[in-house]
Amino acid sequence: MSLHAAVLAGAGAHGRTWAKTLSSSNRTQLAGWVDPRDGAVESSCEELGLSGVQSFSNVTEAISSLKPDFIVDVTPPDVHCETVCAALSAGIPVLGEKPMAASMEQAAKMVKASEDAGKLYMVSQSRRYNPQICGYRDLVRKLEGAAILNADFFIGAHFGGFRDEMPSPLLLDMSIHTFDQARFLLDADPESVYCEEFNPGWSWYKGDACANALFGMSGGSRFAFRGSWCSDGLMTSWDSEWRAIGPKGTAIWDGDLDLRTETVHQADGFFSKVNHLRPKVSSDGFLTDFHGSLSEFLDAIDSGSTPQGECHDNIKSLAMVFAALKSSKEGRRVAIDEVMV
Repeated sequence: MSLHAAVLAGAGAHGRTWAKTLSSSNRTQLAGWVDPRDGAVESSCEELGLSGVQSFSNVTEAISSLKPDFIVDVTPPDVHCETVCAALSAGIPVLGEKPMAASMEQAAKMVKASEDAGKLYMVSQSRRYNPQICGYRDLVRKLEGAAILNADFFIGAHFGGFRDEMPSPLLLDMSIHTFDQARFLLDADPESVYCEEFNPGWSWYKGDACANALFGMSGGSRFAFRGSWCSDGLMTSWDSEWRAIGPKGTAIWDGDLDLRTETVHQADGFFSKVNHLRPKVSSDGFLTDFHGSLSEFLDAIDSGSTPQGECHDNIKSLAMVFAALKSSKEGRRVAIDEVMV
């Protein structure tokens, strides 16, 4: 099996995680690493025990020198557009980190760059590659048309740094995960949203760290999100806590290992009679997180298939974020089409 040569853009914490992922895969070779900061790549390679990785200060230089098979973009969100478009215009497929872009205008430009080049641009929504969420989706499907999906995300995250100063830190920096998970679980696309943001008096964030949002989804379903990044004590999973309700019953997931469902087997009397199920999900042979998204990306390059996270699809998850922000700012329900460029 021939190895796919990769260039990695970004040597921050996520970049180092991706470097470990690429160097441990039997399908890839980390040929080059890009970061404009002096010594960033060298110190990261030393930390990870990597050798033979060439260092570059920009993606264009790395592409010209190495002619890689693909690029992994782990730059800051406001640099994604520049990095991705440079690679695609050179005919190089891209696997990028979320969120796709810092604005819908940038995202639209990136999608067009993929179309013009005829090359794959996939966004790694790594939380889809989790055996528990896949098991939970199976339970949701057994409800035969879940019309109600609720997610609670309550974390007391004392990051320090830029998140403490940014506007709308929860929606801008975190909600893309939960919103994309909702699309995955419902197999539906967003159509509208009403959202309110707020910041309680004890919050250590300058911007609004809490939000409630109600999305109208295709097929008539509703997705309700309640979230906070300044909630100490009894915290939820980083993958949120979920409840799905359909005509055949209810399924819940704590975001970790606990999945439960009660499905109707006799619908007469004051309360329907239900069957209780608490399945165990096996992770045997399951490629999780970054390994899962890398594997699907490589399969798509090799076969021409369309992977999860392909840019034409992933922009819909990004639109949920910007539509929620617009709704919160303007105090009204916003159609998703209003933010699509």
